[in-house]
Amino acid sequence: MTPFIKKKEIKKDWYIINAENAAVGRLASYISKVLRGKNKPQFNPHMDNGDFVIVTNIDKIKFTGKKFSDKIYYRHTGHPGGIKETTPNKLKEKNKSPEIIKLAIKRMIPSGPLGRKQLSNCKIFPGSDHKHVAQNPV
Repeated sequence: MTPFIKKKEIKKDWYIINAENAAVGRLASYISKVLRGKNKPQFNPHMDNGDFVIVTNIDKIKFTGKKFSDKIYYRHTGHPGGIKETTPNKLKEKNKSPEIIKLAIKRMIPSGPLGRKQLSNCKIFPGSDHKHVAQNPV
């Protein structure tokens, strides 16, 4: 029987990931695994025992194929006929390139309060410098 880990026994580490020349989906799947804590032997699906992740160089991220111009992100305003769409190309033109990876990660973790908490442990920066040096990320 697998023992359950208690809340005060959880140790959260900080990881830094360089996203330069990385494919979006592969990067997002690895980040979501670390955020949920699936890379640890004491994984529990109902607890936030994942680690903190710092993602740098988001501006230099890559898509495979023609997804950079053809992939469409949909969202709805809540009003009738209020569907909005955008592409990764348009997001990058508006200097919202962190949104590209955030959307990919968000759709790979569970929706709900626990998933939102785990997504908040991901810090995304467009350049190579970040403000979490004091946490000594690995």
